[in-house]
Amino acid sequence: MMLRYVLLATIVIVVVHGQNESAEHEISSGETMAPSPEPGPIESCDQDMIGFELITGYVFSAPPNAMSTFNTVMLTDCLEMCAGNDSCQAVNFETGLCILFNTNAEVLPGALTESELPVFTIYAQKSCLGVKPCEKSWCIDRVQNHRLVGYTQSYHTVNNRQECFELCLGETDFTCRSANYNNVTGNCELSNMDRMTVAGSTSFQGAKGYDYMENNCIDEPTKLCEFKKLEGRIIKTVDSLYEDVPSIDECRDLCLNALYRCHSYDYGDAGEMICRLSHHSRATLSDIHEPYIGVPEGATYELSSCYNVSIDCRSGDMVAKIQTSKLFDGKIYAKGSPKSCVRDIKNSLEFELEMAYDDVECNVRKNGLGRYVNDVVIQHHDKIVTSSDLGLAVTCQYDLTNKSVTNEVDLGVHGDIQPELTEEVTVDSPNVAMKITDRSGGDVMPTAEVGDPLALRFEIMDKNSPYEIFVRELVAMDGVDSSEIVLIDQDGCPTDHFIMGPIYKSADTGKILLSHFDAFKFPSSEVVQFRALVTPCMPSCEPVQCNQEGTTGELRSVISYGKRRRRRSANPQDNYLLVEQIRITDKFGFHSQNKSTSVANEAVYLPNSDGGFCINVAGLVVAGTIFLASQLAIIAAWTFIWQRRRIDGKLNDSMSVSVSLPSVLTASRSDSLSKLYDTGYARRF
Repeated sequence: MMLRYVLLATIVIVVVHGQNESAEHEISSGETMAPSPEPGPIESCDQDMIGFELITGYVFSAPPNAMSTFNTVMLTDCLEMCAGNDSCQAVNFETGLCILFNTNAEVLPGALTESELPVFTIYAQKSCLGVKPCEKSWCIDRVQNHRLVGYTQSYHTVNNRQECFELCLGETDFTCRSANYNNVTGNCELSNMDRMTVAGSTSFQGAKGYDYMENNCIDEPTKLCEFKKLEGRIIKTVDSLYEDVPSIDECRDLCLNALYRCHSYDYGDAGEMICRLSHHSRATLSDIHEPYIGVPEGATYELSSCYNVSIDCRSGDMVAKIQTSKLFDGKIYAKGSPKSCVRDIKNSLEFELEMAYDDVECNVRKNGLGRYVNDVVIQHHDKIVTSSDLGLAVTCQYDLTNKSVTNEVDLGVHGDIQPELTEEVTVDSPNVAMKITDRSGGDVMPTAEVGDPLALRFEIMDKNSPYEIFVRELVAMDGVDSSEIVLIDQDGCPTDHFIMGPIYKSADTGKILLSHFDAFKFPSSEVVQFRALVTPCMPSCEPVQCNQEGTTGELRSVISYGKRRRRRSANPQDNYLLVEQIRITDKFGFHSQNKSTSVANEAVYLPNSDGGFCINVAGLVVAGTIFLASQLAIIAAWTFIWQRRRIDGKLNDSMSVSVSLPSVLTASRSDSLSKLYDTGYARRF
């Protein structure tokens, strides 16, 4: 009898920012772009071969050739109207208005100019393609006088721009996401990257004479998506507007299921229960002048990255396979073995982690008959866990019965994470304190989870002090294996503004400095320790100018209070080492268990000319307790001896004998206790 093994693979995906979602994991195959006859005139083109090319920020000005105008808030409706009209060759669209033309910019190139209206216009040109287009509303996004450099996979020489993007649409050797076309030489460069996959880099550049064309037919991962909130502004022209949408979550779902690659949405800013979607984001609007409208209470939610996750259960191991929509640079590892079972990933859209069942370094656990489980973390930063990271609980189930193979992705966070406490550390002299607080710098946080908005607060406790302070060499350290990262360098500038921002003065007083950050942790420990050098200066501290990458990739200058002022002030040796630690839990929720609340060890740091030293309070308390216990044991022993001698004396001499403790012992006990009390720890008992 032959036994047939059937695998049931399950993945539970836990997002650090804690959004609960569920979805079935489906394996989809891209539509095959089969070659077709040479394209002919649009009037005689097969309806299945019609495709649209979009140019954002341009308007086609040809009033005599305008066919019709109608009101619509859907770009897709505007394109469908043109596709169904044999005479229509191009359209202008802005939110609320669609204009159809019987000619296009190929015939009248001078009629296509940059949009100067308060809301930018989208120009769409209809083409009869030589390859079958996808089912999406348009095929190509074109940007004039730009190109994507550094990722070209193949080179061709073609007769025109349409032949170039048709090569991209029909490419089978690799996934063609974009193409560069040189209008002078006819050179066509096909690339496996686009503006979204390389967002944040400088690869998308201005290049006169080039056309950049982005393939909208690409199937992006959509199973697990993270959106970043861009506060205070919304896009002027959007692709779709929906009314009576009951919640922002449903607006998000509309974006993820749109008939095009939706990259941003806003909700309730253009009207109550109104949801607006766009295929644009900051990464694709860099060439547009003022694409946003300032709305103080509004926000645009931009797609940061999406992940498709699958688990391959093989005979001797399990393989977690990840596909992303943005180049990933970080690591993937087994949660219990971040050092031994890990893969470093360098700028990749697809990666995986193999975990053998008999490999103790990967800590794969057997949970029942034929069931193997493990916890996997996808970590973006090289050393610390941030709110952008993902946790995967992966399971392989082996069954001897005949069953169909299924894959599931459960996007729910399971189990509550109980908080831990953190203690505040204060440097007594010169009365400088470092605290971990909420984002405003007010309340000291008793606990934190990865991604929580926090602040480091440096404060001179004496409000009448003539000094101010500056901070430099701020370092975060792991509480277990001494791993560390520099947050503020020796010049006082932030090393990575995505982890910690510059140090700035409080709006209330110059005696307080703040630096914002989102809670993070190291893979091997929940304890994060912050260490900083603080130097007083009088009467004020001069800030340092730091270069910081802006939201659109450009460098801008920011002020940070972290550089010594070259003037006579405080003693140049008064460098105070401040240390604070906090227990930070992640939100992966791999195990549903209650953790008992515990208090972190407290340490007091005393400054000296060499930078200070620390005393572990918990250790001293334990030592003091042991010392007192030994003293009580000695007293009990002498009391017992004294009682025996007294009884013996009464029996033998019929006299009472008074026995007292030796003066040396008494002095020793009182001196030792007084030393302990003098250190200030007695009031902690």
